[in-house]
Amino acid sequence: MQLADPFGADPSVIPTVGSKELVALLPTLLGLRSGTVLIPEVAYPTYEVGAVLAGLTVRRTDVPPADPDDVVLVWLNSPGNPHGRVLTDVQLRDWVAWGREHGVPVVADECYVELGWDVQPRSVLHPDIAGPDHAGLLAVHSLSKQSTAAGYRAGLLSGDPALVRRVWETRRHLGLLVPTPVQAAMAAALADDEHVAVQRERYRLRRERLAAAVRAGGARIDHSEAGLYLWVTRDEDCWTTIGWLAESGIVAAPGTFYGPAGNRHVRMALTATDERIDAAVERLAG
Repeated sequence: MQLADPFGADPSVIPTVGSKELVALLPTLLGLRSGTVLIPEVAYPTYEVGAVLAGLTVRRTDVPPADPDDVVLVWLNSPGNPHGRVLTDVQLRDWVAWGREHGVPVVADECYVELGWDVQPRSVLHPDIAGPDHAGLLAVHSLSKQSTAAGYRAGLLSGDPALVRRVWETRRHLGLLVPTPVQAAMAAALADDEHVAVQRERYRLRRERLAAAVRAGGARIDHSEAGLYLWVTRDEDCWTTIGWLAESGIVAAPGTFYGPAGNRHVRMALTATDERIDAAVERLAG
């Protein structure tokens, strides 16, 4: 994983200090100085933060716009945070084609790609999506979810070598280098599929228990076919649902944290311990 000669052949993958700093800094690292960044209607807030830091504007959309106007970057997130939505192969190919037609980089945040439940998520870099090369495409990945390694700040950027190199050239001047011991730990984790399967099963069992309790409590779960969250609604303002859960001592995230379109949902996480998940299940039943 370590780039022995970053000034030689163009790299197609570089380690990053987790994925959040990369998401927040990517527009800046790519040298974008004006224009619009497209992000999903319901999205991880850091996509917008990164655009604002670079002095760019943001537009929310889940479909490629008819007019590219001043768009300079596209963010995809599949499986999505907070709602666990997975883009189909057709949707991914449509975005790839649109980006290439208009010369706009398409970046996919794929930190939850190993955690498919009802469907199998696909990387934007897969040959069935990208075609014979990765031109115009980038993928962001993290070991935080699949390997429970958030404290290691272990992330990856891969894809179009020209775009990856542009990011690398800027990062090295900012001191954003991943320490060698962390890179070694990343390499070991990425070479071991067994621990990923074990953790995935742990999440699956939590999801099964919590989802059943949420539905029995009278709420509905939308999307959530992958990832670490349940996208829950009672067809009311999200803060009313937050209050309903709080009465049972259960904390969730209001959907408005992720954009105006999330105003009738809350995000419930599967990242609590088994004991806390079981307690939430009991409280919902009560």
